[in-house]
Amino acid sequence: ELKNEYKRIRRILPFANADAAVILGSGWSDAFDLAPASVSLSYSKIRLLAGPTIPGHLERLTFCEYIGRRLIVFMGRRHFYEGRGWEPVAFPVYLAARLGCHSVLLTNAAGSLRTRLQPGTFMLIRDHINLMGGNPLLGIHDTFWGPRFTDQSCVYDDQVTEVVLRAARHASLPLSSGVYAAVSGPCYETPAEAAALRKLGADAVGMSTVPEAILAHAAGLQVIAVSFIANITGLSRKTTSHDDVLSATSAARTRMSAILRLIARETFDGR
Repeated sequence: ELKNEYKRIRRILPFANADAAVILGSGWSDAFDLAPASVSLSYSKIRLLAGPTIPGHLERLTFCEYIGRRLIVFMGRRHFYEGRGWEPVAFPVYLAARLGCHSVLLTNAAGSLRTRLQPGTFMLIRDHINLMGGNPLLGIHDTFWGPRFTDQSCVYDDQVTEVVLRAARHASLPLSSGVYAAVSGPCYETPAEAAALRKLGADAVGMSTVPEAILAHAAGLQVIAVSFIANITGLSRKTTSHDDVLSATSAARTRMSAILRLIARETFDGR
């Protein structure tokens, strides 16, 4: 189905190939203003991505150019917890790789597990812990995704991380780095689960991003990933809701846009 969907999308592309892909998580679509879209397509027109809307996801695939680079931008993602298997999650990465992208920028909203990561700040992902109970590379091996047993020792480029962190400091943007734990969702974590994640070494937790990172790395793409810290989880009995997350992202829209621009300039330019 990935191949068939690619062929359908390929017919409407405004350019023959692309340089980079951006996958926008909860609340990030409203902050994307790098460039106007040359072509925009609703997910309802893409079989693998069509379905009920998750609040905070605009559900559009757009194509644009920024700093001389051709971008494909997924304004919203599909999640493993939606129960439709791995193909809807994998398709954005598959399309990016088939179009010749050299890198992919992944974004999400996450819960902080550390007091140093306060709501309203941002965290570049240095490494991850996959606790989703599954892996998008399960099943019959497809050589498109590299070797059967793909190396995971350097999914996120340390050199790129340092370049982006340095640029953020110069721009006085609230950006740190850490380890992201991916859980299946759709439940938020219990206090005991949050405590266990901290002991495992996680700094933030969410329900996405890691599957795309695994696939992109396996396909040979450079992976950059950033979390917006929407709340602190498990450090008190305060409840968490998706509305709270979206409210936090809405309040941070200007800073989110600035982070997107900074990362795009530092990672997409000059390659």
